[in-house]
Amino acid sequence: MTAAIVPAPAALSLRDYGPSRGSHAHDHFQVLVALQGVLALEVEGRGRRLAAGQGFVVAPGDRHDFEAEANASRCLVLDTRDAAWTRHAGQAAQGPQAAALAHYLGLCLAQREAPALALAQAPLLLCEAWKGHAAPHQSAPRGRPIDWATLSAWAAAHWHRPLAVEELAARACLSPSQFAQRCRDERGLSPLAWLRALRLAEARRLRAQGLAVAETARRTGYRSPSALTAALRRETGSAP
Repeated sequence: MTAAIVPAPAALSLRDYGPSRGSHAHDHFQVLVALQGVLALEVEGRGRRLAAGQGFVVAPGDRHDFEAEANASRCLVLDTRDAAWTRHAGQAAQGPQAAALAHYLGLCLAQREAPALALAQAPLLLCEAWKGHAAPHQSAPRGRPIDWATLSAWAAAHWHRPLAVEELAARACLSPSQFAQRCRDERGLSPLAWLRALRLAEARRLRAQGLAVAETARRTGYRSPSALTAALRRETGSAP
């Protein structure tokens, strides 16, 4: 049995994965916790296995391949744009709290009438439980603060040409390596993945307003309308 189509973020669901391999990327966080079986997951070229009770947070823009080992795997999946997940992006769950909560939420979702209060609070509780009680102290951001909103607006004004990490770093008054580390720490993404997610989000917004594919591609810097169409199709393809 293959995975279902990605629901609209933020959404909590139970998904059954089969041996058929899938692959895609999207512009929101995806939180996966295996409840049964083993899910083979490859994120940006790095492989891992999620056995029952293990979880992982896929960052926006990260391409991930997935397939179940031994024919089937059932997972609790949360699709969300909540920025609180930034600090957990690319990280596995630590401690038993997230696994226990995911097991409970899985039971709730399996009921004919799922408890509304439990599901309403689930995203917040799952985020709090991700690192357990032994979570290390989060250090304050290093160096001068980065005005991400202004930097995003600058990038959007230059979609017509390729943008380099060096340019973004210069705008933030940082070295390329410093900027790359700050981007991962504060956005949960590499600089290029962050740019890719911004570009795709703007393209989706323009398409939702009725702008033609060709004009949307031109405004957002895609090399062709077909390249934009392929990017949008990957975002809404088969899950996770």
